Amino acid sequence: MDFINYKYVTLALLCALPACQPGQKKENVSDKGVTLVTLAPGHFHASLVQKEPLDGVSNDVYVYAPEGAEVEQHLLRIKSFNERKENPTSWNEIVYKGSDFLQKMLKDKSGDVVVLAGNNRDKTDYILQSVEAGMNVLADKPMAISKENFGKLEKAFTVAREKGLELYDIMTERYDIHSTVQRMLLQEKELFGELTAGTESEPAVEVESVHHFYKVVSGIPLIRPDWYYDVEQQGEGLVDVTTHLVDLIHWKCFPEQIIDYHKNVEVVAASRWATPISSYQFKLSTGCTQYPDFLQKYVQDSTLMVYANGNFTYKVNGVYAKVDVIWNFEAPEGTGDTHRCIIKGSNAVLSILQDKEQDYMPKLYVSMSEKGDKQLFESKLAAAVAKIQKTYPGVECKEDASADRWEICIPEKYAEGHEAHFTRVIEKYLGYLKNHDMPDWEVPNMLAKYYITTTALDMARQSGK
Repeated sequence: MDFINYKYVTLALLCALPACQPGQKKENVSDKGVTLVTLAPGHFHASLVQKEPLDGVSNDVYVYAPEGAEVEQHLLRIKSFNERKENPTSWNEIVYKGSDFLQKMLKDKSGDVVVLAGNNRDKTDYILQSVEAGMNVLADKPMAISKENFGKLEKAFTVAREKGLELYDIMTERYDIHSTVQRMLLQEKELFGELTAGTESEPAVEVESVHHFYKVVSGIPLIRPDWYYDVEQQGEGLVDVTTHLVDLIHWKCFPEQIIDYHKNVEVVAASRWATPISSYQFKLSTGCTQYPDFLQKYVQDSTLMVYANGNFTYKVNGVYAKVDVIWNFEAPEGTGDTHRCIIKGSNAVLSILQDKEQDYMPKLYVSMSEKGDKQLFESKLAAAVAKIQKTYPGVECKEDASADRWEICIPEKYAEGHEAHFTRVIEKYLGYLKNHDMPDWEVPNMLAKYYITTTALDMARQSGK
């Protein structure tokens, strides 16, 4: 979700970027099948889709974007993938830059799949117009940041179905190994029992995500575009990161089940609050010396108030779930972004924790829901772990007696990392394109997810909480 600061990149490197117009191709580049089109890449996730070579995908990638730093940074990242020593890619970026980039893309129809990752204000319109033009779409989250956009997204899915197109969002967190193993344990009914219903005050599922606006990675500051702080362009916290959280809840608790937002979900309560960003912090994270005009309405006493935080409680299939998202400016030294996920069953509680006690690294725990026969519980846990070992050899279980729980120890080799998950997502998507076998639950569950997040935002705004 972050932008690397490239202001120190030399002019010579910028001049080396590909700058051909659509229609020009490198010699000896064969057509390998699917051709990607990158539209207005304002977020580095657009480049991560191309981090690794992709079978069945042409090396020619068409890019349509307005002039500016965002497209230049995107091209630099692709260039770095092509020039790295280990497993380099061979992408040939065919670039069109101009204010009419969208119209040009829709007219040219140069590729099969439109890849979208950038300013979220316009993303839903881009999705709808792309499918109306007969193009498949792979979009970064969120697909919709308002109730108005949700209506457009619903129409886009209808058009895609009528035209036989694949419209899909990039849910990388499904490939996190801790989430994967937690999901597997949840399906072990002898161990977990049944998912409890919970209550509004004590939900059965609690998920929290803490992020930070400013970071330094490998000694390089990450930079945000100024519009990233505009909730009308980026979206409030309630409709951004929460997309992943709601997706994980449904994916884990109701695997391969259709969730119809008309019948199966109810948003119960929601609240939101702002993160204060000083002018110094804004400059540090964007490089801008002052707040732009479009942010002035959010400035109070020289401080920018960004509604990046919130929580909501909703019911899905009668189960209460609570989602929290928090954005601070900068993490304390030695810490970083964190994730927490607690799922309560009639026999066991499954918890992913990532706090100080875990040295801010995710760990998965299993505990008994109630006091009972510990020896019997341990035997059921051992049996469940043995089944997981068939898929993930080396996964082990050890008792944490001081906390009355057991830790599921997962070998480091299975922790692929966030960037690698993008390759996993697009490979899955390419399979859907080739075989036309997207599961029947995916589309209704995407709609349910965005209905929940946009409804929660409306509720929080109207209630004033």
